[in-house]
Amino acid sequence: MRSLLRPIGIAVSFLVLAVGLAIPLRAQSMLHDFITVQGDQLMENGKPFRFISFNLPNLQLIEDNMPFAETNAWRLPDEFEIRDGLTTVRQMGGTVVRTYSLSVVRADDPDMPGYVLGPGNFNEAAFRELDLVLKIANEQGIRLIIPLVDNWKWQGGRAEYAGFRGKTKDDFWTDPQLIADFEETIRFVLTRTNTLTGVPYCDDKAILCWETGNELACPPSWTREIARYIKSLDHNHLVMDGVNAARLHPESLTDPHVDIVTTHHYHGAFAQLLRENWAMAKGKKPYVVGEFGFVSMAQMEDAMKSILDTGISGGLLWSLRFRDRDGGFYWHSEPDGDNLYKAFHWPGSAIGAAYDETNLMASVRRHAFAIRGLTPPLIPVPAPPELLPITDDASISWRGSVGAASYSVERAPNATGPWSVAGANIDESSVQYRPLFNDESASKGNWYYRVRAKNEAGLSEPSNIVGPVAVTHATLVDELADFSKVQARQGNLRITMRDCRKAKEDAHRAAGNAGDALIYHLPTAIEGFRVFTFFSNEVADPKFSISDDGRTYRDIPAGKNEYFSGAGEYGYWKPVLYHAGNIGGEAKFLKIGLTGVTQIGRVEITRALETN
Repeated sequence: MRSLLRPIGIAVSFLVLAVGLAIPLRAQSMLHDFITVQGDQLMENGKPFRFISFNLPNLQLIEDNMPFAETNAWRLPDEFEIRDGLTTVRQMGGTVVRTYSLSVVRADDPDMPGYVLGPGNFNEAAFRELDLVLKIANEQGIRLIIPLVDNWKWQGGRAEYAGFRGKTKDDFWTDPQLIADFEETIRFVLTRTNTLTGVPYCDDKAILCWETGNELACPPSWTREIARYIKSLDHNHLVMDGVNAARLHPESLTDPHVDIVTTHHYHGAFAQLLRENWAMAKGKKPYVVGEFGFVSMAQMEDAMKSILDTGISGGLLWSLRFRDRDGGFYWHSEPDGDNLYKAFHWPGSAIGAAYDETNLMASVRRHAFAIRGLTPPLIPVPAPPELLPITDDASISWRGSVGAASYSVERAPNATGPWSVAGANIDESSVQYRPLFNDESASKGNWYYRVRAKNEAGLSEPSNIVGPVAVTHATLVDELADFSKVQARQGNLRITMRDCRKAKEDAHRAAGNAGDALIYHLPTAIEGFRVFTFFSNEVADPKFSISDDGRTYRDIPAGKNEYFSGAGEYGYWKPVLYHAGNIGGEAKFLKIGLTGVTQIGRVEITRALETN
């Protein structure tokens, strides 16, 4: 018996020691095998592994945190956001996502939380986020393609590595010191042990492959050296060549250290080019379409059909954005997408009608299951949303549910009910970085709120309850998707939906010039207002005036807050908030007169509640 008791005692002691030292035990994973290569196919447990899915460029670093008053668009994702993104991919039938490359701190953008802070200097807080991504990917059964460096400036890349040493970005490909610096990053990443699961990255089955980088303009000799170095440290994972190309490079097909070849495709009809690339790769190496997009619904379907009909291992659409922890979605208009395309959201909405988002998302789901030889299962009833704290009945938001098409907000005088619908069929995609719902029908008093998610499968259970919320006034909220809430307008004001990235992703705005005006008419006396504006050049303060009868106006002063932190990479416009409160009197008309080139994204006007 002594020989049996001793191992048990050692195991118990080890468990106690692990708990005491906060050393994580290996987490459970849905993934049981590494992805391997057999000829020109990726393999999982002896069977071909094929996929249609998405790039999730915010998964390791968010570049789209753009509330009106926020001056730093960067932040690291949290657990809700990571889980929302990966669960969304899984519901859509995807089994793979491609992240963006590991960010490198930029001297001209110090607010960006880079993963790489300097040669051999790494941001532990950022890598703990990647730890969390890998943990959740294992739980959801999602594989990751992780590019190790970027060719471009967006999140820092080869130019920043070179800048650390006072050299040029093209030196990155040949300079021994810069190659050594990058290899030190590779060593750190591949040998890192996940702080949440206890699994070394080189042993983590959620990693499909390491990509040498994103859209690299590198010589074959650099790829050969870097791929060889990756293989020397990690014997489990594949290497994908991140060379920038629409046609496969013959050198990548013959490099013994490169396992997977890839191309990126935008604009025009490229379905036939995918078939031609497959003909080059066939019998040699697996081929993955790493990015494709910015074309019509019909052309996207042609591209997916080319992937299905050939032996191409997989294709990844550019790109999907997940939900924002503060409510709604993250947004990313694509400047290279003809000022038309935005990052996708599942299950799509009317705001993406210009590129047929809802139908495209349904088509992606069909193709994602078809390439796996499966029929798409029924989409489940959404999980209950999470209602966020409410400070005002005009500012109600929630963390939404995967697969939800709309939401209902319910209101009650007590936490126990009775509940009535305050707002139905609310689209969380209809606004960007704004409160999702304004309760215009609430009477004066204290109210409780909850929210439900809805899709074709049914209505979710209710969210948590928030309240009591003191309702003391009513608010008119105009997002200026049209002029339906405006009593009158003067001049040539128009609704514009272009250049959204420059306007903090605000998808629709009233654009005008000096002499143009908007006039609002409220049913009761105006108490205050807030007007959210953008200026592409110099700030031209609007003129605000109020009227009791809509004929005689008197000017009123307005406070002003500017939130401009520079034009940045996208040519951002100047966001300026104008506001006034405690107006007093009986004025029911507000006139907003423009004094220069201006765009108005949102108008909020508070007014007295009617007395019963």
